[in-house]
Order: sequence, then C-alpha cells, then structure tokens
Amino acid sequence: MSERSALRSRLEALIREVVKFGTVGGAGVVVNFAVFNLVRQLTEIPVVRASIIATVVATGTNYLGYRYFTYRDRDKRGRTKELTLFLLFSVVGLVIENGILYAATYGFDWDSPLQSNVFKFLGIGIATLFRFWSYRTWVFRTLPARDPLMSAASAESHLADDSQRPHSASRR
Repeated sequence: MSERSALRSRLEALIREVVKFGTVGGAGVVVNFAVFNLVRQLTEIPVVRASIIATVVATGTNYLGYRYFTYRDRDKRGRTKELTLFLLFSVVGLVIENGILYAATYGFDWDSPLQSNVFKFLGIGIATLFRFWSYRTWVFRTLPARDPLMSAASAESHLADDSQRPHSASRR
C-alpha cells in the first residue's frame, strides 16, 4: 500500500469515526436539551443544576451509544477501567459545558430560557471537542494492529516447526 493510499485510508476511517461519534453525540444533545428544558419548566431547580442533571442523563445514554455503536470494534477488555476513564473525562466535559453556562448565568445575568439554551449549546460544543479527543485517545482504545509481515513470519516459523516434528502418519 502506498503512503498516499494509507493516508487516504486513515482519513476515511477518521471521517467514519467522526460521523458515528456525531450521530451518538447528536442523540445525546437531544436527550440533554429535552431533560434540561423539562427540569427547568417542571421544577424550581436552578438553571445550572438542571443542566448538570441533563448532562448526567445524556452521558449515560451516550456511553451505551459509544461502546456499542461508535467504538464497538475497539478493545473490550478492561471494561471497569474503560467506564472509570469514561466517567472521569465525562466529568471534565460536564465542568466545561456547565462552566460556560454558569459564567453566562451568574457572571452576566444571561438567564432567560433562550440565553440559557444558547450558552448550554455553546458549552456542549466546546465540551464535545474535548470528549472526542479524550474518548478516542484514552477510553475506547484501538486494538493493536497486526503487522502482516510479522504474521507471515510467524506462520512460516510455525510451518517450519511442524515440518521438523514427526507426524503420526509418517511413523506407519
């Protein structure tokens, strides 16, 4: 495979990953905004707390989507570690997302429903960039690539070992 076609293949794989990540993330954004606006309308919970509740609910649904759709081909060993890292990086994303909303709400008194949704959306966008990088780098790790040359060498070595061993058919 030429260097150019290898680069093209990697770029295509990245684009597929971004599309899958965006699909799950888009569903998570819908869940996030639905829960956020329902909590705001149906309760007296302050805006940032309502947003944190919504982010936590969306994070739970997103984990399922990332694990079983976006990154289903990634390493599945160590689920406890995977989930721990997912939650750790999700908390950082939660702080980014809701920190922006907090600054707008309490720093600038921008707390109308429209303003809250705009700054929540902005926070989600910035946090998504962080989440994409951290999830693909640390949480849903790629399986080590098998080197075709090493595999061929191992196969040849295995065949050579077999030819040195006496076979039951040759003993007769």
